[in-house]
Amino acid sequence: MTRLILLDSGPLGLVTHPRAEQGREAREWMADLVSAGIVVVLPEIVDYELRRKMLHIGSAGGVRRLDSLKENVEYAPLTTAVMLRAASLWAEARKQGLPTSPEERLDVDVILAAQALELPEEADHATVATGNPRHLSRFVDADNWRDIKP
Repeated sequence: MTRLILLDSGPLGLVTHPRAEQGREAREWMADLVSAGIVVVLPEIVDYELRRKMLHIGSAGGVRRLDSLKENVEYAPLTTAVMLRAASLWAEARKQGLPTSPEERLDVDVILAAQALELPEEADHATVATGNPRHLSRFVDADNWRDIKP
């Protein structure tokens, strides 16, 4: 059984933060997952979301830590299938009157959900680890990262 945990930007930001107390907690949590044989996945859309902020504030160290992390976890690139699925999720959410972001914004949540849904079939279970599962849990299994145990 392959269990995947996809990182959202909240826990990813903590994992790559050098000094925050929550950063230490998040790094230990992620190490425990990996030690338990759980595959930790860095979705490309989440890398983009965090990286653009780090570049904007001039956090060269944060970018280096993000790059280093990419070498130690599974990286899920954006694909055409992911973007087509994201467009469908976005449209359905709006038809139901339940948008996850303003219409003019790039909706990272639906793209992340699409990445989780388009993961390889050999994955038995995928969960998005986030700080706020409300929007994502409409589309995929999503939990607060602190509640996800190895």
